Amino acid sequence: MSQSDKYPAESGRRRFVKGVVGGAALAGVGAMGSATVNTLTTAGGVGGGSTTAMTIRQTGGPAPRGLPQIPLQVTDDGYIEGIWPETTTITQEGQEVEVAQEELGGKTYSGAWFQYCGVESQENIQPGFESDNLFRSASSPPYTWQSDTYSAGDRVHVDDFDDYDEWGNGIGSSGVGKPANVTWRSQDTDASLNVIVVRSPQIEEAAQNDEWLQASTDQGFLAYLNVCTHFCCIPGYKVLEESARYGAADGTYCVCHQSTYDPFTLEEALFVARPRPE
Repeated sequence: MSQSDKYPAESGRRRFVKGVVGGAALAGVGAMGSATVNTLTTAGGVGGGSTTAMTIRQTGGPAPRGLPQIPLQVTDDGYIEGIWPETTTITQEGQEVEVAQEELGGKTYSGAWFQYCGVESQENIQPGFESDNLFRSASSPPYTWQSDTYSAGDRVHVDDFDDYDEWGNGIGSSGVGKPANVTWRSQDTDASLNVIVVRSPQIEEAAQNDEWLQASTDQGFLAYLNVCTHFCCIPGYKVLEESARYGAADGTYCVCHQSTYDPFTLEEALFVARPRPE
């Protein structure tokens, strides 16, 4: 675990971790078991502490864990939107704390999944922040198809991914998955949430037999927060030829310190989510 993920300091109470277990991969997508961990002191903020998040697997480099998945769905009119957990109030360390948290696909999905690298201070990650949750095209995307199709801020539509099972850009293999750089919950905010959404046959196939994937993906679409868990840089999916040197030509690669991730293998990651500023 990186030192930056150890804020706030532990209260001195012992932590007990019970049975973090692995599960079988389905068509290249893994599903992990459950973990039970008591909370840590959250002095200086609210809603932090030990958190178990679904992530895309970290496969190499110094990053301490994978990138948190964003559950999503395709709307009735074909736009792709992230799912934000329901806001509720819980008692944590003797205090009533407002959190974004709900049961989804047999797991507890929480806004704390995204509380690292300073993201926890952004207004769009606060439990009660109101947004339409639609994914919108980022400015200056690295994919020619995306810059030819969308302007910054345009809603991303399922029809523009029709060739996902054959798309390629000369990096790695074609037909692995068609990506877009998008923002989420970032309309009229000071800081954007940077996200990768990718449509892949691997995800579509694996979701047929996996409760979590059935609940958190839709029509082969999967999304994750694109902020490296090492030093908070912005990685790229099928962007740089250099990624092949690190076994990530068909994965996600962070050029800053060569951390690599596999978007098509999901696993649970246990970490200390930073508290949100009060």
